[in-house]
Amino acid sequence: MTNLTLSNVNDFVGRELGVSGWMTIDQSRIDHFADCTGDHQWIHVDVDRAKRESPFRSPVAHGYLTLALIAPLAMEIGVLPTDAAAGFNYGLDKVRFLAPVKAGARVRLRVVLVGVESKEAGQLIIKTKNTLEIDGSDKPALIAETLALIIPSKPVAAGVPR
Repeated sequence: MTNLTLSNVNDFVGRELGVSGWMTIDQSRIDHFADCTGDHQWIHVDVDRAKRESPFRSPVAHGYLTLALIAPLAMEIGVLPTDAAAGFNYGLDKVRFLAPVKAGARVRLRVVLVGVESKEAGQLIIKTKNTLEIDGSDKPALIAETLALIIPSKPVAAGVPR
């Protein structure tokens, strides 16, 4: 884990910020995600049919479920500067789903800080490259470039250097 602050965040550009712990993507989590989103496609939730008919011989997690894991796993790593009041999803620049995550598989997140853009009142937009790795697989589940808006604990007046 890094000790990111608003004043030193630029020092970490181009560096790996950390790797999360492993998280198991069990069938229960997949089913709950299906319930939340209304996406009950059989390849995710019908265990028997997926074992018989799926090319993966198992149910697989929704791609958007794996994408949604970036936020909590990034927070575990500590990508939010310690002196920030809050961080908000700002957008995605690029997302690629490279390998399915079978029910029961373990995943972890690797984060690299790609860039930092200063905004008004001391706010920042940070861009990270997020790789969701699958335990035992050479191919990651996904690679996503994400943007986060960082809000400082105390607003900085316009024209005042940080």
